[in-house]
Amino acid sequence: MSTPLAAAVPEPPRAVGADAVPDATDPDTTGSAGGPATVPALSDEGATTAEYAITTLAACGFGALLVMILKSDTVRDAVQSIITTALGLGG
Repeated sequence: MSTPLAAAVPEPPRAVGADAVPDATDPDTTGSAGGPATVPALSDEGATTAEYAITTLAACGFGALLVMILKSDTVRDAVQSIITTALGLGG
């Protein structure tokens, strides 16, 4: 009594990427003209949004730093002195 050996042996995994050899009979690997289908490149979708988010965070951090610096008494006195001198109101 014989058993079907082919049913007991799993099919080997298919090659992916540069090692893949297109099979002309497989509809998943053939293009519309019957030749090998092209594999789409990795998508950059969302990259611009991430760049904008990082830039916005950097701008907010820089703005907060400027607010902290400009609120200090030393800088406020220096700016007030420059404005007073420029307007001719001071000594």
